[in-house]
Amino acid sequence: MTQRYFTVSWDQLHRDARALAWRLLEKGPFQGVVAITRGGLIPAAIIARELDCRVIETVSVVTYDEEHKGEPRVVKAPLAAGDGTGWLLIDDLVDTGTTAKVVRALLPGAHFATIYAKPVAKPLVDSFVTEVSQDTWILFPWDTEVQFVPPIAKAGK
Repeated sequence: MTQRYFTVSWDQLHRDARALAWRLLEKGPFQGVVAITRGGLIPAAIIARELDCRVIETVSVVTYDEEHKGEPRVVKAPLAAGDGTGWLLIDDLVDTGTTAKVVRALLPGAHFATIYAKPVAKPLVDSFVTEVSQDTWILFPWDTEVQFVPPIAKAGK
């Protein structure tokens, strides 16, 4: 299977986060936002601003590093959110569902929203903006730097 890449710029991320905020506006108001660290931090800040929500919590689930995948473990739980009822849970992406299942168990009452969703884990979120194929690797602006890329037709040669 060929690995596909979808590069997201800062501008695109901001536009997509605002688009998600528009969808979430009718679902609120929310008591607060819970950002899933680290990828959900920037989208959560943008969405909290757009929804005029000042209370932001975090939950941190470690499932992998750049080289190894392991069992998910919560390293920081959201203290103020209770079971999540009335709260908005934000992440950048739902991919395999590993992190999503853990945070859903912690905050079953929260409205879970992501900017991007892949088919395998899409049923785990309540709202998202863009679906991408399961074999697409999303390159977020905080993980990339600008450099030359060969044309698609020449990349596989």
